[in-house]
Amino acid sequence: MIKSHESIRNLLQLAPGTAVTARGWVKTRRDSKGVHFIQINDGSCLKDLQVVMEADRAPADLIAKVTTGACIRVEGEMVESPGKGQAVELRGHSLELLGAAPPESYPLQKKKHTLETLREFGHFRARSNTFGAVFRVRNALAFAVHKFFQERGFLYVHTPILTTSDAEGAGAMFQVTTLDLSNPPRLPTTGAIDYSQDFFGKPAYLTVSGQLEAEIFALAFSNVYTFGPTFRAENSNTPRHLAEFWMIEPEMAFCDLTGNMELAEEFLKYLITYVMDHCAADLEFFQQRYEPDLLATLEHVASSDFVRLPYTEAVKILSQASRQWEFPVAWGNDLQSEHERYLTEETFRKPVIVTDYPKQIKAFYMRLNEDGKTVRAMDVLAPGIGEIIGGSQREEREEVLVARIRELGLKEEDYWWYLDLRRYGGVEHSGFGLGFERMMMYVTGMKNIRDVIPFPRTPGHADF
Repeated sequence: MIKSHESIRNLLQLAPGTAVTARGWVKTRRDSKGVHFIQINDGSCLKDLQVVMEADRAPADLIAKVTTGACIRVEGEMVESPGKGQAVELRGHSLELLGAAPPESYPLQKKKHTLETLREFGHFRARSNTFGAVFRVRNALAFAVHKFFQERGFLYVHTPILTTSDAEGAGAMFQVTTLDLSNPPRLPTTGAIDYSQDFFGKPAYLTVSGQLEAEIFALAFSNVYTFGPTFRAENSNTPRHLAEFWMIEPEMAFCDLTGNMELAEEFLKYLITYVMDHCAADLEFFQQRYEPDLLATLEHVASSDFVRLPYTEAVKILSQASRQWEFPVAWGNDLQSEHERYLTEETFRKPVIVTDYPKQIKAFYMRLNEDGKTVRAMDVLAPGIGEIIGGSQREEREEVLVARIRELGLKEEDYWWYLDLRRYGGVEHSGFGLGFERMMMYVTGMKNIRDVIPFPRTPGHADF
């Protein structure tokens, strides 16, 4: 194990004259006038450590195996570097080859690889500069999520991954079964599959959301949040969709839509600020390589007061815009990405929270407004991406909730426990969901969601 003080990130901060041991994977090696210059990285930071080995310090046959991708251990002394780009370098006294990487077969030789190519070698792509930066940011962002909620007294809840609830039809679901699919038991009357003989005695699925279960805990612990994997069995081959992704879903009792919006805005600003403070070098790399306006965009969002905009007013603004829309604008239609970006990038030039959507385009559990036509929903829209958070005040009135379930043709008996939460000690409560990978795309400027998750799951792809 590399201890914290032995990481390359910390070695690069040491004063000349310090004896150290460095371990890592070789990025490059060049030889000049009897000296070997070896760049190594252990993943702890973007910068490599340059190792300088005199030719007489290591046998030629050993040096020949120190190629791109090889893993080595070097003992030596940190010295002042005469080269550009680094204050110190490691003067190696001894070198050990821990793992060879034959150049004739190792796929990530020193040359520029496209992101598409790197996806083909998902087991090695974390060694590249781009994905090293991506996953350091992902680590920091995940820590910031927990830090934000823990500092505010929220309880972290692990909601189920296996479920028999469809979470109000949030998306196509992966079914899970122990039945023999080549010869499943069938009901004698209809010939349908007899799920009473399955593991759970009924159809079961991978979850699409932890929200409904989080509401159970919010109505006992007041403020809770979930942060876990969710699944969509949708045949979507786009840069914005995954079959498996991570969701952050807080739920708060004694909280109306206003409080929900305030927390969502505070949360987004906190995450952006935390990553900017703790991953500056990685964000600068993304700005140079992928998104020229990244830091300015993030700083702008973190310092802006988010606009509150009722859906009806949003439709009016879009209807009066002097442009042709690919998707028609009309009251009752959902807003599309082109509409969301127009509002954030051209109309207000800052994040916008759209509220009070028509009930027919939102879920049954959202609190019905007094007009009987809209619900207390909210979508947080950010410049450059559109919707990044979706949430609502939940319907706490049992009779209204039952009416909505019936209106949408859902089975009331499937939600008996959900209705019980309203019958016994129910209170107003609210929550929202943030897709972690969408947030990752936003803070890194990466354009494909497959490049911000360690092991992307998409149609036809489930390696590792």
